Amino acid sequence: MSDHLSKQFDLELEHIRTRILQMGGLVESQVQSAIEAFSSGNLELMQQVVERDHDVDANEVGIDEDCTLLIARRQPTARDLRLVMAVSRIVTDLERVGDKAAKIASMSRKLHAAGSQRIPRLSDIQHCGRLATDMLQSALDSLARMDVDTAREVIGADKAIDAAFNAILRQLITYMMEDPRTISEALDIIWIAKAIERIGDHASNIAENVIYVVSGDDVRHTGAARMKADDA
Repeated sequence: MSDHLSKQFDLELEHIRTRILQMGGLVESQVQSAIEAFSSGNLELMQQVVERDHDVDANEVGIDEDCTLLIARRQPTARDLRLVMAVSRIVTDLERVGDKAAKIASMSRKLHAAGSQRIPRLSDIQHCGRLATDMLQSALDSLARMDVDTAREVIGADKAIDAAFNAILRQLITYMMEDPRTISEALDIIWIAKAIERIGDHASNIAENVIYVVSGDDVRHTGAARMKADDA
């Protein structure tokens, strides 16, 4: 490849990296806003999160198109190809995180519309949400710096979100057992908590893809990434 083509390729690759990090910032903001809206009952904020999901979807389509064109025109190899493939997977995870944020906002709006609030807005939801946003932020940071150590820390942190979700589940089951009138409301809150827990899973997926880009090891289904995180 000539110097001119090589420089052009590097610019196109950097453009894709920049776009996915921008998409990550948007998605991170969506998650934070959705959790804040759940806690505060801010209907306007809930609506904003739902409406901005279209922006997340548009980012996914645009970045996918950029990746497809880059592969067709430049035919990248080795680490560059791994990066493009990883970006394609990461953008899917980010789009799904955006969907989860919109779901949290929609379910919060449903709870508000129902009127009755027999169950307090659990502080554990906020705690679980902070864990998820911290994981997402760290995963994006590991992507920006191609930092395997940070990626491993993200993967290891997933256990804390699982534990927080289980604590919320136990608490809500107690409410339902003590007062059957809380069942409908409790189930909606469980869906919100589950959406937050899944955000942590998607952050872990992003971190696994960073490991793939840097090392060439595909650890998505082997558990190797999580074992490395435990050993780190």
